[in-house]
Amino acid sequence: MSTGAATLAPWRWIGVPMLQCLALTVLLAIPLRVFGLQLPEPIWAVWPVFAWAMIRPSILAPFAVLATGLFLDIFWGCPMGFWALSLLVAYGVVLGARSMMIGQGTPMMWAWFATVTAIAMATAAFVALLATRSTPSLPTLLWQFLATIILYPLAHRLIERFEDADVRFR
Repeated sequence: MSTGAATLAPWRWIGVPMLQCLALTVLLAIPLRVFGLQLPEPIWAVWPVFAWAMIRPSILAPFAVLATGLFLDIFWGCPMGFWALSLLVAYGVVLGARSMMIGQGTPMMWAWFATVTAIAMATAAFVALLATRSTPSLPTLLWQFLATIILYPLAHRLIERFEDADVRFR
C-alpha cells in the first residue's frame, strides 16, 4: 500500500533541489533590465535550506547547505563563508524550531519561512557590516527579502512531497 510519499533517497530530496536553486541563481543573475529597472534577486538557496530542516534531521543536509553557500560565495564574489554562514544559521534555526513548526498551516509556515529568511539576511547584513564597515542598503535588502519570501511555495512543495517518507521523524 502506497501513502503517496516519495522515497527518501538523498539525491531526490537534497541533490535535485540544490541543483535547482543553484541553476536558478545562475540563470536569473543575467543582467536583464525591464523599463530600466533590474529585477530583485531572491536568495534562491533559502527554500531548500528551510525544507531540508523540516523534512528530517540528516547528516547530509548541513553539508549540502555548506556546499550551496560556498558556491554562492564563489559565484557572487563574496568572502568565503559569507553565504555558507548565513544559510547554516538559517538551517540551525529551522532545525531548532522544527518541533514547533510541524503541523502548522500554510500561512503560519509562510510566516516561519519569512522569519528564517529575515534571520539569514540579518546574518548576511551583519557579516557584511563587519567586513566592509558600512551598512548595506536597507531598501535593497527589503526588496531582496520580499523577492525571497515569495519562494515559500517551492519549499512547501518539497516538504509536502517528502515529509511522510520517513515516519521516524514526525
